[in-house]
Amino acid sequence: MGSVVQLRNKISNSYFQLKDSVEDKLILTEEKIKNKLISDVELVQKMTAYHMKTGGKRLRALLTLGTAKLCGYIKGSRDVNLAACVELIHSATLMHDDVIDEGMVRRGKETLNKVWNNHSSVLVGDYLLSRCFEMMVEDGNIEVLKLLSSTSSKIAQGEVLQLQHKGEVDMLEETYLKIISAKTAELFAAATKVGAILSNSNKKEKDALEFYGRNLGLTFQIADDTLDYNAELKLFGKKIGQDFFEGKITLPIILLYQKLDTNKKNNLIKMFSKNTRDKDDLDKTIALINKHKIINECYQKAQHYINLASNSLSVFKDTKEKEILENLTTFSLSRNF
Repeated sequence: MGSVVQLRNKISNSYFQLKDSVEDKLILTEEKIKNKLISDVELVQKMTAYHMKTGGKRLRALLTLGTAKLCGYIKGSRDVNLAACVELIHSATLMHDDVIDEGMVRRGKETLNKVWNNHSSVLVGDYLLSRCFEMMVEDGNIEVLKLLSSTSSKIAQGEVLQLQHKGEVDMLEETYLKIISAKTAELFAAATKVGAILSNSNKKEKDALEFYGRNLGLTFQIADDTLDYNAELKLFGKKIGQDFFEGKITLPIILLYQKLDTNKKNNLIKMFSKNTRDKDDLDKTIALINKHKIINECYQKAQHYINLASNSLSVFKDTKEKEILENLTTFSLSRNF
Protein backbone atom coordinates (compact mmCIF):
# COMPACT_ATOMS: atom_id res chain seq x y z
CA MET A 1 0.00 0.00 0.00
CA GLY A 2 3.00 2.27 0.41
CA SER A 3 3.71 4.93 2.99
CA VAL A 4 0.68 6.48 4.63
CA VAL A 5 2.60 9.77 4.87
CA GLN A 6 3.27 9.86 1.11
CA LEU A 7 -0.34 9.07 0.30
CA ARG A 8 -1.88 11.56 2.70
CA ASN A 9 -2.18 14.58 0.37
CA LYS A 10 -3.36 12.57 -2.62
CA ILE A 11 -5.97 10.79 -0.55
CA SER A 12 -7.34 13.94 1.05
CA ASN A 13 -7.42 15.70 -2.32
CA SER A 14 -9.83 13.18 -3.87
CA TYR A 15 -12.37 13.79 -1.12
CA PHE A 16 -11.99 17.57 -1.23
CA GLN A 17 -12.17 17.57 -5.03
CA LEU A 18 -15.60 15.97 -4.79
CA LYS A 19 -16.62 18.38 -2.04
CA ASP A 20 -15.44 21.41 -4.02
CA SER A 21 -17.16 20.25 -7.22
CA VAL A 22 -20.61 20.35 -5.58
CA GLU A 23 -19.93 22.91 -2.85
CA ASP A 24 -22.93 25.12 -3.66
CA LYS A 25 -25.26 22.11 -3.58
CA LEU A 26 -23.70 20.80 -0.34
CA ILE A 27 -24.40 24.12 1.40
CA LEU A 28 -28.04 23.84 0.32
CA THR A 29 -28.12 20.23 1.55
CA GLU A 30 -26.88 21.28 4.99
CA GLU A 31 -29.60 23.96 5.13
CA LYS A 32 -32.23 21.44 4.03
CA ILE A 33 -31.24 19.03 6.80
CA LYS A 34 -31.20 21.79 9.39
CA ASN A 35 -34.66 23.06 8.38
CA LYS A 36 -36.11 19.56 8.19
CA LEU A 37 -35.04 18.79 11.76
CA ILE A 38 -36.76 21.81 13.32
CA SER A 39 -39.18 20.63 16.00
CA ASP A 40 -41.57 22.18 18.51
CA VAL A 41 -40.47 19.57 21.03
CA GLU A 42 -37.61 21.13 22.98
CA LEU A 43 -35.66 17.91 23.59
CA VAL A 44 -35.85 16.89 19.92
CA GLN A 45 -34.61 20.35 18.93
CA LYS A 46 -31.71 20.21 21.40
CA MET A 47 -30.61 16.72 20.38
CA THR A 48 -30.79 17.30 16.63
CA ALA A 49 -28.94 20.63 17.00
CA TYR A 50 -26.23 18.85 19.01
CA HIS A 51 -26.00 16.14 16.36
CA MET A 52 -25.60 18.70 13.56
CA LYS A 53 -22.71 20.36 15.43
CA THR A 54 -20.78 17.07 15.56
CA GLY A 55 -20.17 17.47 11.83
CA GLY A 56 -19.21 14.52 9.65
CA LYS A 57 -17.81 14.04 6.16
CA ARG A 58 -21.25 14.06 4.47
CA LEU A 59 -19.75 11.50 2.10
CA ARG A 60 -23.06 9.84 1.21
CA ALA A 61 -24.68 13.18 0.41
CA LEU A 62 -21.62 14.09 -1.67
CA LEU A 63 -21.98 10.84 -3.60
CA THR A 64 -25.59 11.64 -4.48
CA LEU A 65 -24.67 15.17 -5.56
CA GLY A 66 -21.57 13.99 -7.44
CA THR A 67 -23.27 11.15 -9.33
CA ALA A 68 -26.20 13.43 -10.24
CA LYS A 69 -23.69 15.88 -11.71
CA LEU A 70 -21.91 13.04 -13.53
CA CYS A 71 -25.24 12.04 -15.09
CA GLY A 72 -25.99 15.59 -16.24
CA TYR A 73 -28.47 16.77 -13.60
CA ILE A 74 -28.14 20.56 -13.48
CA LYS A 75 -31.46 22.34 -12.91
CA GLY A 76 -33.75 21.79 -9.97
CA SER A 77 -33.21 20.84 -6.33
CA ARG A 78 -34.13 17.16 -6.26
CA ASP A 79 -30.45 16.26 -5.86
CA VAL A 80 -30.24 18.48 -2.76
CA ASN A 81 -33.42 17.01 -1.26
CA LEU A 82 -32.36 13.42 -1.85
CA ALA A 83 -28.79 14.03 -0.67
CA ALA A 84 -30.31 15.36 2.57
CA CYS A 85 -32.54 12.29 2.70
CA VAL A 86 -29.60 9.91 2.39
CA GLU A 87 -27.74 11.78 5.15
CA LEU A 88 -30.76 11.56 7.46
CA ILE A 89 -30.88 7.78 7.02
CA HIS A 90 -27.16 7.64 7.84
CA SER A 91 -27.53 9.87 10.91
CA ALA A 92 -30.44 7.80 12.22
CA THR A 93 -28.44 4.58 11.91
CA LEU A 94 -25.53 6.19 13.81
CA MET A 95 -27.84 7.10 16.68
CA HIS A 96 -29.22 3.57 16.83
CA ASP A 97 -25.69 2.13 16.45
CA ASP A 98 -24.40 4.06 19.46
CA VAL A 99 -27.22 2.70 21.60
CA ILE A 100 -26.61 -0.89 20.53
CA ASP A 101 -22.81 -0.62 20.87
CA GLU A 102 -23.07 1.47 24.06
CA GLY A 103 -20.86 3.99 22.30
CA MET A 104 -19.73 7.00 24.32
CA VAL A 105 -17.76 9.01 21.74
CA ARG A 106 -18.31 9.76 18.05
CA ARG A 107 -16.34 12.25 15.97
CA GLY A 108 -14.47 13.29 19.09
CA LYS A 109 -17.62 14.27 21.02
CA GLU A 110 -19.92 12.52 23.45
CA THR A 111 -22.71 10.56 21.76
CA LEU A 112 -26.36 11.54 22.11
CA ASN A 113 -27.06 8.53 24.32
CA LYS A 114 -24.18 9.55 26.61
CA VAL A 115 -25.35 13.18 26.92
CA TRP A 116 -29.04 12.26 27.23
CA ASN A 117 -30.06 8.56 27.33
CA ASN A 118 -30.74 5.51 25.19
CA HIS A 119 -34.50 6.00 25.04
CA SER A 120 -34.22 9.54 23.70
CA SER A 121 -31.53 8.55 21.18
CA VAL A 122 -33.63 5.74 19.72
CA LEU A 123 -36.68 7.98 19.41
CA VAL A 124 -34.76 10.86 17.85
CA GLY A 125 -33.24 8.39 15.39
CA ASP A 126 -36.77 7.32 14.53
CA TYR A 127 -37.70 11.00 14.14
CA LEU A 128 -34.92 11.43 11.56
CA LEU A 129 -36.14 8.40 9.63
CA SER A 130 -39.72 9.70 9.62
CA ARG A 131 -38.51 13.06 8.30
CA CYS A 132 -36.57 11.22 5.63
CA PHE A 133 -39.66 9.31 4.49
CA GLU A 134 -41.60 12.57 4.28
CA MET A 135 -38.94 13.88 1.90
CA MET A 136 -39.07 10.72 -0.20
CA VAL A 137 -42.83 11.08 -0.59
CA GLU A 138 -42.42 14.78 -1.46
CA ASP A 139 -39.96 13.83 -4.20
CA GLY A 140 -42.75 11.77 -5.77
CA ASN A 141 -40.55 9.27 -7.64
CA ILE A 142 -41.69 5.71 -6.93
CA GLU A 143 -38.28 4.26 -7.91
CA VAL A 144 -36.55 6.47 -5.34
CA LEU A 145 -39.14 5.61 -2.70
CA LYS A 146 -38.73 1.87 -3.30
CA LEU A 147 -34.93 2.10 -3.29
CA LEU A 148 -34.50 4.12 -0.10
CA SER A 149 -37.22 2.32 1.87
CA SER A 150 -35.68 -1.02 0.88
CA THR A 151 -32.25 0.28 1.87
CA SER A 152 -33.51 1.27 5.34
CA SER A 153 -34.90 -2.23 5.77
CA LYS A 154 -31.61 -3.86 4.76
CA ILE A 155 -29.60 -1.66 7.12
CA ALA A 156 -31.83 -2.71 10.03
CA GLN A 157 -31.41 -6.37 9.08
CA GLY A 158 -27.63 -5.87 8.98
CA GLU A 159 -27.75 -4.47 12.52
CA VAL A 160 -29.65 -7.51 13.73
CA LEU A 161 -27.25 -9.87 11.94
CA GLN A 162 -24.28 -8.16 13.63
CA LEU A 163 -26.01 -8.44 16.99
CA GLN A 164 -26.68 -12.13 16.33
CA HIS A 165 -22.95 -12.75 15.84
CA LYS A 166 -21.67 -10.38 18.53
CA GLY A 167 -18.47 -11.61 20.17
CA GLU A 168 -18.02 -14.47 17.65
CA VAL A 169 -14.26 -14.45 17.15
CA ASP A 170 -14.56 -17.45 14.82
CA MET A 171 -17.08 -15.64 12.62
CA LEU A 172 -16.92 -16.61 8.94
CA GLU A 173 -15.50 -13.97 6.62
CA GLU A 174 -18.62 -14.48 4.51
CA THR A 175 -20.82 -13.48 7.47
CA TYR A 176 -18.72 -10.37 8.09
CA LEU A 177 -19.14 -9.33 4.45
CA LYS A 178 -22.91 -9.84 4.69
CA ILE A 179 -23.01 -7.59 7.74
CA ILE A 180 -20.98 -4.72 6.26
CA SER A 181 -22.76 -5.07 2.93
CA ALA A 182 -26.10 -4.50 4.66
CA LYS A 183 -24.97 -1.96 7.28
CA THR A 184 -22.69 0.19 5.11
CA ALA A 185 -22.55 -0.72 1.43
CA GLU A 186 -26.32 -0.68 0.84
CA LEU A 187 -26.58 3.02 1.69
CA PHE A 188 -23.54 3.85 -0.45
CA ALA A 189 -25.17 1.96 -3.34
CA ALA A 190 -28.46 3.80 -2.82
CA ALA A 191 -26.71 7.18 -2.58
CA THR A 192 -24.99 6.70 -5.94
CA LYS A 193 -27.94 5.11 -7.72
CA VAL A 194 -30.25 7.96 -6.63
CA GLY A 195 -28.00 10.36 -8.54
CA ALA A 196 -28.66 8.36 -11.71
CA ILE A 197 -32.40 7.95 -11.08
CA LEU A 198 -33.15 11.65 -10.70
CA SER A 199 -31.11 12.33 -13.87
CA ASN A 200 -33.30 9.90 -15.85
CA SER A 201 -30.24 7.82 -16.74
CA ASN A 202 -30.59 4.53 -18.57
CA LYS A 203 -30.54 1.17 -16.76
CA LYS A 204 -26.90 0.54 -17.65
CA GLU A 205 -25.78 3.74 -15.94
CA LYS A 206 -28.05 3.18 -12.92
CA ASP A 207 -26.68 -0.34 -12.46
CA ALA A 208 -23.09 0.89 -12.90
CA LEU A 209 -23.44 3.56 -10.23
CA GLU A 210 -25.22 1.20 -7.84
CA PHE A 211 -22.37 -1.30 -8.32
CA TYR A 212 -19.82 1.49 -7.85
CA GLY A 213 -21.44 2.63 -4.60
CA ARG A 214 -21.75 -0.86 -3.17
CA ASN A 215 -18.09 -1.70 -3.77
CA LEU A 216 -16.98 1.72 -2.57
CA GLY A 217 -18.96 1.09 0.63
CA LEU A 218 -17.33 -2.30 1.17
CA THR A 219 -13.90 -0.74 0.69
CA PHE A 220 -14.79 2.10 3.04
CA GLN A 221 -15.91 -0.23 5.84
CA ILE A 222 -12.99 -2.63 5.51
CA ALA A 223 -10.62 0.35 5.67
CA ASP A 224 -12.46 1.74 8.70
CA ASP A 225 -12.28 -1.59 10.51
CA THR A 226 -8.60 -1.99 9.64
CA LEU A 227 -7.81 1.55 10.78
CA ASP A 228 -8.81 0.49 14.29
CA TYR A 229 -5.67 -1.65 14.51
CA ASN A 230 -3.29 0.34 12.32
CA ALA A 231 -0.89 1.96 14.80
CA GLU A 232 0.94 3.72 11.94
CA LEU A 233 -1.97 6.14 11.69
CA LYS A 234 -1.65 7.30 15.29
CA LEU A 235 0.36 10.27 14.05
CA PHE A 236 -2.79 11.53 12.33
CA GLY A 237 -4.80 11.53 15.55
CA LYS A 238 -7.08 8.62 14.75
CA LYS A 239 -8.23 6.87 17.91
CA ILE A 240 -6.91 3.32 17.82
CA GLY A 241 -8.82 0.42 19.36
CA GLN A 242 -12.35 1.77 19.65
CA ASP A 243 -13.91 -1.29 17.96
CA PHE A 244 -11.67 -3.54 20.05
CA PHE A 245 -12.77 -2.01 23.35
CA GLU A 246 -16.43 -2.24 22.26
CA GLY A 247 -15.92 -5.93 21.48
CA LYS A 248 -16.73 -5.67 17.77
CA ILE A 249 -15.57 -8.56 15.62
CA THR A 250 -14.20 -7.12 12.39
CA LEU A 251 -12.04 -8.35 9.51
CA PRO A 252 -8.62 -7.95 11.24
CA ILE A 253 -9.77 -10.15 14.15
CA ILE A 254 -11.41 -12.71 11.82
CA LEU A 255 -8.24 -13.04 9.73
CA LEU A 256 -6.02 -13.12 12.82
CA TYR A 257 -8.06 -15.95 14.38
CA GLN A 258 -7.54 -18.01 11.23
CA LYS A 259 -3.74 -17.70 11.57
CA LEU A 260 -3.38 -18.59 15.25
CA ASP A 261 -2.64 -21.94 16.88
CA THR A 262 -5.26 -23.53 19.15
CA ASN A 263 -3.88 -22.04 22.36
CA LYS A 264 -3.76 -18.49 21.01
CA LYS A 265 -7.21 -18.92 19.44
CA ASN A 266 -8.60 -19.77 22.85
CA ASN A 267 -6.87 -16.74 24.36
CA LEU A 268 -8.44 -14.49 21.75
CA ILE A 269 -11.89 -16.00 22.42
CA LYS A 270 -11.45 -15.39 26.17
CA MET A 271 -10.34 -11.83 25.52
CA PHE A 272 -13.52 -11.01 23.57
CA SER A 273 -15.66 -12.91 26.06
CA LYS A 274 -14.75 -10.42 28.79
CA ASN A 275 -17.07 -7.53 29.57
CA THR A 276 -14.19 -5.10 29.11
CA ARG A 277 -10.77 -5.17 27.48
CA ASP A 278 -7.81 -3.01 28.55
CA LYS A 279 -4.85 -1.41 26.78
CA ASP A 280 -2.66 -4.41 27.55
CA ASP A 281 -5.16 -6.64 25.69
CA LEU A 282 -5.09 -4.24 22.74
CA ASP A 283 -1.29 -4.10 22.66
CA LYS A 284 -1.07 -7.92 22.64
CA THR A 285 -3.64 -8.14 19.85
CA ILE A 286 -1.91 -5.48 17.72
CA ALA A 287 1.41 -7.30 18.21
CA LEU A 288 -0.15 -10.50 16.84
CA ILE A 289 -1.78 -8.57 13.97
CA ASN A 290 1.60 -7.08 13.05
CA LYS A 291 3.36 -10.45 13.36
CA HIS A 292 0.93 -12.12 10.95
CA LYS A 293 0.78 -9.10 8.59
CA ILE A 294 -2.99 -8.86 8.93
CA ILE A 295 -3.16 -5.14 8.01
CA ASN A 296 -1.68 -5.81 4.56
CA GLU A 297 -4.03 -8.75 4.04
CA CYS A 298 -7.05 -6.56 4.86
CA TYR A 299 -5.94 -3.89 2.40
CA GLN A 300 -5.37 -6.51 -0.29
CA LYS A 301 -8.94 -7.71 0.14
CA ALA A 302 -10.20 -4.14 0.02
CA GLN A 303 -8.20 -3.51 -3.16
CA HIS A 304 -10.40 -6.07 -4.91
CA TYR A 305 -13.47 -3.94 -4.23
CA ILE A 306 -11.62 -0.77 -5.24
CA ASN A 307 -10.92 -2.31 -8.64
CA LEU A 308 -14.56 -3.33 -9.05
CA ALA A 309 -15.78 0.15 -8.13
CA SER A 310 -13.35 1.95 -10.40
CA ASN A 311 -13.96 -0.36 -13.38
CA SER A 312 -17.74 0.07 -13.13
CA LEU A 313 -17.40 3.73 -14.17
CA SER A 314 -16.11 2.71 -17.61
CA VAL A 315 -19.66 3.09 -19.02
CA PHE A 316 -19.35 6.88 -18.58
CA LYS A 317 -17.46 9.32 -20.81
CA ASP A 318 -14.20 10.70 -19.47
CA THR A 319 -15.08 13.84 -17.53
CA LYS A 320 -13.81 15.68 -14.47
CA GLU A 321 -16.73 14.24 -12.47
CA LYS A 322 -15.81 10.69 -13.48
CA GLU A 323 -12.16 11.24 -12.57
CA ILE A 324 -13.11 12.54 -9.11
CA LEU A 325 -15.28 9.48 -8.41
CA GLU A 326 -12.50 7.15 -9.60
CA ASN A 327 -10.00 8.89 -7.30
CA LEU A 328 -12.44 8.57 -4.41
CA THR A 329 -11.94 4.80 -4.35
CA THR A 330 -8.36 5.38 -3.19
CA PHE A 331 -9.57 7.78 -0.51
CA SER A 332 -11.95 5.16 0.86
CA LEU A 333 -9.13 2.68 1.34
CA SER A 334 -6.39 4.96 2.59
CA ARG A 335 -8.13 7.84 4.37
CA ASN A 336 -6.83 9.06 7.69
CA PHE A 337 -9.86 11.01 8.94
